[in-house]
Amino acid sequence: MSRIGRMPITVPAGVEVSINGTDVSVKGPKGQLARSFSPEITIELQEGHINVQRSSDAPSVRALHGTTRAVLQNMVTGVSTGFSKILEIDGVGYRAEMDGPTLVLYLGFSHPVRIDPPEGISFEVDTKTRQVKISGYNVEVLGQLTADIRKIRPPEPYKGKGIHYLGEKIRRKAGKAGKGKTGKK
Repeated sequence: MSRIGRMPITVPAGVEVSINGTDVSVKGPKGQLARSFSPEITIELQEGHINVQRSSDAPSVRALHGTTRAVLQNMVTGVSTGFSKILEIDGVGYRAEMDGPTLVLYLGFSHPVRIDPPEGISFEVDTKTRQVKISGYNVEVLGQLTADIRKIRPPEPYKGKGIHYLGEKIRRKAGKAGKGKTGKK
């Protein structure tokens, strides 16, 4: 039995969960999420807890058990408290600013890069620390958008310039060591 899959999910106050066979809809103060799951996994709502059980011990069904429970937990957490990720911008002249809800990045290109937020996502920019906080209730959309923004200018290994996650360790290279003593005498 999956250790993750057998743990019940506690539904906090203010969150409504409706289960219709394999379709699950979760509504909370931050937003609403709906998803359809595999028919081999049984999802039940009992006394404020969601329980996930599998129908057999086949390897494909066992793989879905923990994954289904984790996705449901992310749905409940997202609509109740939400998720956020922080990106840092390093480099001379690199900066970010807001233009209404749109994020505008100046990253050394000939033009600024404008990013419109998808539904349920918001940006916050701290100009002093050059950090961009991305918040939302759908963890999948949030993670993909954060990865796409980082991909615009990933950190380079020599000076570390670029966009990286807060706390991300950038693998650095030594660079040139200078001329050796292999010249003429």
